[in-house]
Amino acid sequence: MLRLTELRLPLDHPPEALPAAIARRLGVAPAEIVDFAVFKRGHDARKPERLAFIYTVDVALKNEAAALKKHARDRSVGKAPDTSYRFVAQAPASLRSRPVVVGFGPCGIFAALLLAQMGFRPIVLERGKAVRERTQDTWGLWRRHALDPESNVQFGEGGAGTFSDGKLYSQIKDPRFLGRKVMAEFVKAGAPEEILYVSKPHIGTFRLVSMVERMRAEIVALGGEIRFQQRVVGLDIEAGCVRGVRLASGETLAADRVVLALGHSARDTFEALHAQGVYMEPKPFSIGFRIEHPQSLIDAARFGPHAGNPLLGAADYKLVHHAANGRAVYSFCMCPGGTVVAATSEPGRVVTNGMSQYSRNERNANAGLVVNVNPEDYGGSAENPLAGIAFQRALESRAFELGGGNYEAPAQLVGDFLAGRPSTALGSVEPSYQPGVKLTDLSTALPAYAIEAMREALPAFGRQIKGFDMSDAVLTGVETRTSSPVRIVRGEDFQGVNVKGLYPAGEGAGYAGGILSAGVDGIKVAEAVARDIVAAA
Repeated sequence: MLRLTELRLPLDHPPEALPAAIARRLGVAPAEIVDFAVFKRGHDARKPERLAFIYTVDVALKNEAAALKKHARDRSVGKAPDTSYRFVAQAPASLRSRPVVVGFGPCGIFAALLLAQMGFRPIVLERGKAVRERTQDTWGLWRRHALDPESNVQFGEGGAGTFSDGKLYSQIKDPRFLGRKVMAEFVKAGAPEEILYVSKPHIGTFRLVSMVERMRAEIVALGGEIRFQQRVVGLDIEAGCVRGVRLASGETLAADRVVLALGHSARDTFEALHAQGVYMEPKPFSIGFRIEHPQSLIDAARFGPHAGNPLLGAADYKLVHHAANGRAVYSFCMCPGGTVVAATSEPGRVVTNGMSQYSRNERNANAGLVVNVNPEDYGGSAENPLAGIAFQRALESRAFELGGGNYEAPAQLVGDFLAGRPSTALGSVEPSYQPGVKLTDLSTALPAYAIEAMREALPAFGRQIKGFDMSDAVLTGVETRTSSPVRIVRGEDFQGVNVKGLYPAGEGAGYAGGILSAGVDGIKVAEAVARDIVAAA
């Protein structure tokens, strides 16, 4: 097949316009087109008045060789790459030891799924509960101020991504098109087929719940095993090799290949592994607040006269500002038509995150407004790789205090934040955070350098998106779990640098950031485990 890029069509074009545009671009009669498929559809919102769909399509022609020769110098026409997935191994007939996957978020799900599809019958250990039970526990915090430290936004089947916008796009390099494998598995599990071609696909929380259940069922049907409420407290390590996994129940599960797909909030497990000598390093992450605007404001700023067009849906944005003090301030995990959610996993702390349903039809847009921090900012070093955890905890405890000590979150209007005065009353923007907010002064919620950089960035963002720095917009604190504060270092074979048989993976180990990249990393690690088992058989 051939691949054509940069095909522009009006938003309201009829279905027949696309094959006609393909024929015009290639200079062939429509009858020469055997078949075509949309590989990607996006839109360019830089000039809202000229907004149009931009297509990338794969086309089968009766004479592809002639078309390729004719367009040899046209960079928008070329051979379509092979994006199909091929398994790298199959389990030996006599499988002496089953691989263990610790964690059942996106990375753990795909590691387990791939291992199961290759016949390795993985055992999954998840500290939290099955996704529907976990959802009930999460609502307990949102509605009743009641936190379950083992079942919440961070812990449980589906991982932190279950309570998010369900974004399925990433900037990772993916020469093997492993992201297509992730997408295809999601569609098989019930995601809409459009995620295979829209430029910024998302699923939303409600759909993710049922999809995760279907993926779990496939793993089990293929011989895998999922054990919930199984918290890992350490490893059995002999002569630098994994020999087993220790559980909080007192059980030790024999295993010589362990995938660590912990997620970024498994702080107690990081501490236990560090105490056992598993090598890890501190890494950069970001801290900040959630910011909420009327979604209609963002739609108008991004889409202009096309705001409200159902083909476009709710508008998003991506912003960055390099402040005079050397800090980068940027939008993170933007959730169009969504809500700000309570995302703590530890008592006495407040953490915020964002979430959207597939419809993205809530009244507010929200995003993290965050500032980069580096290990030198929080005292992280090779000798003290867990310093970032202590730094996060201090900010989350301060937010709990500022919010009144009952899991309400501290909040401030943007106008008051810029003026340096406490907020005493809400304006036109009603904050969506549950279990509620307490208006206050956020200037002591983060280090001074972060507050300074954010105060500089907000007016700059207002020049890019009209109304972004509106005085009634609401800041809610704090956002601290943007990524893992540690990296569990692995080598080219995907194994820990000082513990063989240990496979650090995904966001918690510092190798992914988001659902798609975590899923891709899960696939890579599963392949490494499979190759290792087959080579040793």
